[in-house]
Amino acid sequence: MSRIPVGILGATGAVGQRFISLLAEHPWFQITDLLASERSAGKRYGDVVKWVLDAPLPASVAELPVRLAQPGQADARVLFSALPAAQARELEPAFAAKGHFLFSNASAYRMADDVPLVIAEVNPEHLNLIEIQQANRGWEGFLVCNANCTATHLICTLHPLQLAFGIEQVMVVSMQAASGAGYPGVPSMDLIDNLVPHTYGEEKKMHTEPLKILGALENGRVRFADFHISAHCHRVPVLDGHFEAVSIAFSRAATREQIVEVFREYRRLPQELGLPSAPDPAIVVREAMDRPQPRLDRMTGGGMATVVGRVRPCNVLDWRYALLGHNTIRGAAGGSILNAELMLYQGRLS
Repeated sequence: MSRIPVGILGATGAVGQRFISLLAEHPWFQITDLLASERSAGKRYGDVVKWVLDAPLPASVAELPVRLAQPGQADARVLFSALPAAQARELEPAFAAKGHFLFSNASAYRMADDVPLVIAEVNPEHLNLIEIQQANRGWEGFLVCNANCTATHLICTLHPLQLAFGIEQVMVVSMQAASGAGYPGVPSMDLIDNLVPHTYGEEKKMHTEPLKILGALENGRVRFADFHISAHCHRVPVLDGHFEAVSIAFSRAATREQIVEVFREYRRLPQELGLPSAPDPAIVVREAMDRPQPRLDRMTGGGMATVVGRVRPCNVLDWRYALLGHNTIRGAAGGSILNAELMLYQGRLS
């Protein structure tokens, strides 16, 4: 197929850069529009961006002009949004109203009743909210969100367990990488030789987003999952890769062997379709007692897989395990791209 033109809102920021790195050689999408603030608009992208990724800035993208992030400035109909939440709240509806298809990494509309909050393996049926969204808001385009970076990898492990055993309670402690705070993020004097308990709304997102994504679409609304989550979120001096320690109570009894088998056999629609960004396997189980680790495991599946280890009994709930996932790849830009791939395959981007 010919490559689909796409644009990036907030192209100069850290997540915008991750979108560029993942889309520059994408087989289905071609970057044609880079949109950012007035400070960057009208200039060559390579002249205004402070590139923070270890992969080099693609030469073809460096030559593209930056346009102002306003409706009417983008030629591409498909847009990936890396805007901060405050800007997304204003700009994303304006673009959707003008007929653009937005795949947003921002938190502004994740919990809106008519906005699909989607992890492609978990709840692709929630994309059917788009028709209700367009009717409610009078939009020619639409808005689809992906989850918070920490919630994403937790949900990727909860879904197969929910299907197999049912879930009653979840307790999770996150140790989140510095890159999750954007660039320049947490000041070095606050983070080096330290750990920062979150006060930035992360725990609220962990308490709510999994219940929406793991909920059922019924009569045009999402009925949230009815189990309880308790989350403790922390920022730690790791560059990339969010680590989470999870304890879980099931509705039905499970053995360790059954849990590991459920993780390893988890293949859903993106894997069955062979979508370009879909990790296969989606979940990788490490048996060594000192895994997963950020430096060793964050790029598993090109940064799109979730890595699980230390599956063992819990003295308070039923079972516990550790998980690790790349926060700016699967937990941010890659999640949005996978959602767009699924919708393109389904013929819903025309």
